[in-house]
Amino acid sequence: MKTIFEKTNGVEGINLTDEAINTDFLPQNFVRTSDIGLPQVSELDVMRHYKELSDLNFCIEKGFYPLGSCTMKYNPKVNEFLASLDGFNIHPNCPDEMAQGSLKLMYNLQKALLEVTGMDAITLQPSAGAHGEMTGMMIIKKYFDTIGEKRTKVIIPDSAHGTNPASAKMSGFDIVEIKSNSKGQVDIEALKAVLNEDVAAIMMTNPNTLGIFEENVKEISELMHANGSLLYYDGANFNAIMGYTNPKLMGFDVVHLNLHKTFSTPHGGGGPGAGPVAVVEKLKDYLPKPVIDFDGEKYFRNFDIKHSIGSVKDFCGNFSVFVRAYTYILMMGKNLKNASENAVLNANYLKEKLKGYYDLPYDEPCMHEFVLTGEKQKHESGVSTLNIAKALMDSDTHPPTVYFPLIVHEAIMIEPTESEHKTKLDEFVQVMIQIAKEAKECPEHILSAPHSTPVKKIDEVTAARHPDLKYIKD
Repeated sequence: MKTIFEKTNGVEGINLTDEAINTDFLPQNFVRTSDIGLPQVSELDVMRHYKELSDLNFCIEKGFYPLGSCTMKYNPKVNEFLASLDGFNIHPNCPDEMAQGSLKLMYNLQKALLEVTGMDAITLQPSAGAHGEMTGMMIIKKYFDTIGEKRTKVIIPDSAHGTNPASAKMSGFDIVEIKSNSKGQVDIEALKAVLNEDVAAIMMTNPNTLGIFEENVKEISELMHANGSLLYYDGANFNAIMGYTNPKLMGFDVVHLNLHKTFSTPHGGGGPGAGPVAVVEKLKDYLPKPVIDFDGEKYFRNFDIKHSIGSVKDFCGNFSVFVRAYTYILMMGKNLKNASENAVLNANYLKEKLKGYYDLPYDEPCMHEFVLTGEKQKHESGVSTLNIAKALMDSDTHPPTVYFPLIVHEAIMIEPTESEHKTKLDEFVQVMIQIAKEAKECPEHILSAPHSTPVKKIDEVTAARHPDLKYIKD
């Protein structure tokens, strides 16, 4: 069979002459007999086209991105540069002896993550936070199966991330929800009421999704352990406590971390993430395999894990994300503590500035994020939280998370991260105050927002119920 690239035009392996293209091996009904009819455009026109498309998107480089529980912090460009180095561009199936540099990076990253979490062993395999959750719950399930205890239930607070009950259910557990108390924290009495020999674990985020630190976490861990149960730590909000405390000190047994949140690697858009899972000593034999080990001479992938739940991700995980996270950790060093400090400071600053204009359902000191509500605006003028979010889009600000957590009606979850400076925070405050003022004095302007975006206000209900999934050329 002749190939398209049989002859060359001065560059080895490449031929641009029409006579070199042989289509005899193709069925004739697949052979084009006329020009394809594509427009002839210059490279400059193509670049302008894609730049215009890029300009239609909002990104952290363009403006404030206070998306609660998602930590859309700035991703330093040095991370991207180092992740693209040729030395890291190796085949994942190459032998360990040919991948010592990459294995060493993963091993050192493991050590760093164990240090900040206080845990004893870790896997880098899971590729996202929810993937880490499920991996952790599979470890808990395998642990109880191995020691011969049939525990079928997992306790989850009503303020939990939505993926928590899904991860536990997919791992074979039944879900028991408990209510929050008046402070927005786990209700200890409600926990005691459902705690029995069927309970395998509790899944908690601390600080929780309201941005409030669970002040009774030690009592909760003592109750769970006295019951023979385990504690799972959802690390989505770990950037609020890093360097000040850790899940091990709180009494947790399993923890996942979002490298694409706390450690400044890319997040969103369906791209690769990373959700490493760390465990206490008694659970290390249940980790996915392989883990990265060092025998004093060489780094290697260790498949000898006695009760392993098996692999949960191809190879060892999303390596380019590991490079970015390790770069961030090396750059920050002990200043990782300052990142948490500034995140908490920024969030409390915004909370105090805005609570006079929007209702604050839980007026407690917050950590890295806080939750307001647009309930007052909706009651007074019909302006909903969704309308407020749309109005923010007119001011080069990405809307915060809305309508979550579900226990707060008309919720507005705001997370400024440590990356933003006071000037930007003050600009956001002024925009939010202006929206609150217009909601009272000129609600029509907010109800019809956004006005300056490429796509204006749409009928979201109709779009959701009757999606048009076809591209129709005019």
